[in-house]
Parts: sequence; structure tokens; C-alpha cells
Amino acid sequence: MGASGSGMKVRETETVWKVGELAAEAGLTVRTLHHYDRIGLVSPAERSGTGHRLYTEPDVERLYQVLALRQLGLSLDRIAEVLAGTVEMPQVLATHRDYLAAQLAATQELHALVARLAATAQNRPHISADRFLELIRRTVMVDDILEQYFTPEQLAQLAQRREDLGEQQIQRAESAWSELIPQVDAAIEAGMDPTSERAQQLAAQWMGLLEEFHGGDDGLRESMTRMYTGDATQGEVCGPSPAQIAFITAANSARG
Repeated sequence: MGASGSGMKVRETETVWKVGELAAEAGLTVRTLHHYDRIGLVSPAERSGTGHRLYTEPDVERLYQVLALRQLGLSLDRIAEVLAGTVEMPQVLATHRDYLAAQLAATQELHALVARLAATAQNRPHISADRFLELIRRTVMVDDILEQYFTPEQLAQLAQRREDLGEQQIQRAESAWSELIPQVDAAIEAGMDPTSERAQQLAAQWMGLLEEFHGGDDGLRESMTRMYTGDATQGEVCGPSPAQIAFITAANSARG
């Protein structure tokens, strides 16, 4: 920042900026500089005879420091603490780093959610606005539930598996589930013996679809089992009912 402003005063020992001149050179508004002055963050060292703010070079240097810290995303309160020396800079940066990491993870999760919904919208172009809003609500609810049962690393692993499988494969699996669930319900209602050949066939299909979800990973399989047997998921993630779980478990055991 130089001394090029047409109205600034250059004295024998230093340059002095009026508030409008400093705002223009710093790329800020006059209102912002007034706010910084009111909260004591950057206050001009002098006033003109008519009461106008006059900023000296040390004031401008402090403004530089404020703007640099703002570029890091620190709040004005935090910046004031740093400049006052009441907190150590390494501590501030470490805390802010962790905050940004959490913010980045949240943004990545939101990006993945929007990408899934965008793919759904493309594949179902005639879905009504109300139906789509309900889909969004349920998708967000499911994501919240997933966070209760899966670690961040597992969620990243699931996101990668979904990307590797591709939307067509995901849709095929969803279609297969929509066909399999009614068949299992019909078998339970008819009192089918879980050890029968047909029950074992249903169990084989069931386990195959689960395999596509967890990819044989024991940790994912365990987290998924806890999710589907937890009270928080009943009726929210379209998970299996206790009767379905009991039937498939017995039928799968019979497969040997």
C-alpha cells in the first residue's frame, strides 16, 4: 500500500491516510473501517482538526495484519486476541486447522449427497417437486443415521464403493432389493420353512446384495448389522424387519 492517494497527507516523518483513502487502497468499505475502529481492532492514531480519522503507518501495518488473519478465516474476536498477544499463534492455527478440516469433511459429505440427488433427478426427470423434496428429506435423514453407526473412514469407504460401482449398478441393486423384500415377506407370511431350498435361495440373494454393499469388509458388515438392528433405524432407512432378519439368518445358516 503506497502513498499514492491524492488526498493523503505526507508529513516530514510519515504518511497519514484519511479513512476513505485507506478504504480504497485496502479494498474495504469505509463502513468496515469504522466498524474496526468501534471494536478497537484498528483505530486511527490521530484525528484531524474537524474530527476526521487519520491513519498512520503503524495503523496501516496493523490493518495489514488483520486482513492477513482474515484471509485465514479467523473471526474478528480471535484476531483481536492474537494481536493483543493473549493467545499463542501456534495454538490458534492448530485449532483453526481442525475447524477447517471438519468444515471440509462436511462440505465433501454435502457434495456427495447433492451428487446422488442430482443423479436421481436425471434418472427420474418427471418426479414431482413434493416427491423429490420427500426424497431429499429421507436421504438427509438416512445420512444422519449412517453417521451414528459408521466411522468417518467407513463412510468414506462406502462413498468410494458407490463411486466404483457406478449409478447403474446401484440402481440395479436397489431394484433387486425392491423385488426381493416382498418375496421374503410372502415367504414369512406363508410360514415357509427357513431351511427349505426356496428359503435358502432367498437368503443367497439377500447375502449377495449385502456383499455388494460391504464388499466383504468385516468392519462394514458389523456396522451395517448394528444399524439395521438399532432402534434409531426402524422405519427410517427401509432396513429389514426383525422377522425378515430372523428368517434370513435361519435360512442362511441352513445353507451351510
